Amino acid sequence: GGFLPHLEAYGREDHVTDVSNASRTMLFNIHSLAWDGELLSLFRIPASVLPKVCPSGGRIAETDTAVLGGRIPISGVAGDQQAALFGQGCFEKGMVKNTYGTGGFLLMNTGETPVFSENGLLTTVAWQRNGKTAYALEGSVFICGAAIQWLRDGMRILESAKDSEYMARKVPDSDGLFVVPAFSGLGAPYWDPYARGMIIGITRATNKYHLIRATLESMAYQTADLLATMEAQTGQSVQCLRVDGGASENGLLLSFQADVLGIPVERPLCVESTARGAAFLAGLAEGFWQEEELSLLVKAGKTFAPEEDEAWRSSRMAEWHRAVERTVGWKNA
Repeated sequence: GGFLPHLEAYGREDHVTDVSNASRTMLFNIHSLAWDGELLSLFRIPASVLPKVCPSGGRIAETDTAVLGGRIPISGVAGDQQAALFGQGCFEKGMVKNTYGTGGFLLMNTGETPVFSENGLLTTVAWQRNGKTAYALEGSVFICGAAIQWLRDGMRILESAKDSEYMARKVPDSDGLFVVPAFSGLGAPYWDPYARGMIIGITRATNKYHLIRATLESMAYQTADLLATMEAQTGQSVQCLRVDGGASENGLLLSFQADVLGIPVERPLCVESTARGAAFLAGLAEGFWQEEELSLLVKAGKTFAPEEDEAWRSSRMAEWHRAVERTVGWKNA
């Protein structure tokens, strides 16, 4: 996610690497902010074959004049979810964003000290600029918007993903139906590759609209699990969730998300937060913006306030957890 400091002068392509990918290959040490010598030795990888690493915000190269007709500086580079965190204006410790894509990705800014989770969350570099490193906790949901794609392409009860909100609103609630979309196992905080998808709570009155609504609700439940885990791990009480990604256009989903979290959910005017985050990093590096200007550029398009009380939230989450428990280890049962 975050590109780290130059070790040599900028301007060569082999100085650029994505630290989010590097850290996932277990070769980058996020404490020392350098390739890990012990691991390189263990895997017999010579340091000379690895690229130099650069900051998220800072001039790292220039375009070839033969391609674009000029030397345009490349000054902002970051992993997609880290860029979205920056693009959502989550600059302070404890701020959180969630991306509803094919999967779901919840990131919390943990400040300049990395927080290591005992509950299946990932610790990552968020970004580095001006010699300072920000870290983040990340939780990943395997199946988020992909569950709606399943309703469309697999079950064929939707013509398009956008129809899901209209059809889900045809019923007042899911009538006790729960969908656990563990189609490829469960991600954080469960990390169970043997879990499998389940629909439970079916009655004679259940119809396709309940199924669509319950599938949308599963995205919110999984996000609530991640946020509760992050709050417990960090001791931070999140006051607002900022959201982006394709499924964030679904107002019913975001209303339900606010209800199960008990906090406001903010959707920005522009949900292309990843591109905006990279642009912010580049603009800061080149002096196009000053830091104090960025928060003013992140404008909330709509805020979804919770309408249900704590008793309702506790009851619904308890039922969700009962459903999840029945999927765990199913493949090996």
